[in-house]
Amino acid sequence: MIRTNVFNPSKTRKVVNQLGCFSVVEYEKDISVSPSSAQVAYFMGEMGVRKRQVIANLNNSGVILQAGAMQIISGNVQVATNVQGAGDLFKKMIGGKVTGESAIKPRYYGVGQVILEPTYKYILLEDLANWNGAVTIEDGLFLACADTVQMKVTARANVSSAVLGGEGLFNNTLFGQGVAVLESPVPQDELLIFDLENDTLKIDGNMAIAWSQSLSFTVERTTQTLVGSAASGEGLVNVYRGTGRVLVAPIG
Repeated sequence: MIRTNVFNPSKTRKVVNQLGCFSVVEYEKDISVSPSSAQVAYFMGEMGVRKRQVIANLNNSGVILQAGAMQIISGNVQVATNVQGAGDLFKKMIGGKVTGESAIKPRYYGVGQVILEPTYKYILLEDLANWNGAVTIEDGLFLACADTVQMKVTARANVSSAVLGGEGLFNNTLFGQGVAVLESPVPQDELLIFDLENDTLKIDGNMAIAWSQSLSFTVERTTQTLVGSAASGEGLVNVYRGTGRVLVAPIG
């Protein structure tokens, strides 16, 4: 049996979010600093630039992590890779190459806790039930998920959305049931959430960091003519159509 104080609030840290088996610990103060760096650390904390750690509490369950994300394992927790042979390894390596994500994402399962490496990025806990069961994410956002969540590489439906949209040719899509942990470039309070119901969302730039796979994504001119688009000063916009959710970082 292992007892730990990782969930106990202190003068420097507290649990700020919890969903499914995942908890987020935020370090409100970094007091292990030198006198020369104390001033910088103080103002970083005042602006919300803080270290955060994700803790997965396993109870005969499992999670999948980004490669290299694990820091501490406590309890009877086993580790396995998501590779099922040479052919599967080659397929995952190709998928990792086109999305920029690591090909191998280890699975941790059993009874105990898995503590992830600290990060200065902002942690989002997303239930796939709020995304119609499938969410497409920007490269670099994936940190962890329940092992009931699956991942696949999604190609753009057309060349225009890939070349002109600034989102790349391929993205990772998470689907199934469970919670996904994402590393956001901006805090939750700055994110804009748009829930579409047979409607259209147009964004000037690649500010969407996640969107429902059920949505159609294209790149279009702001007006019906090239002259009109040039005169409006907007040019091309990313367009999401259908029913689903879009997560936007407007000032990231």
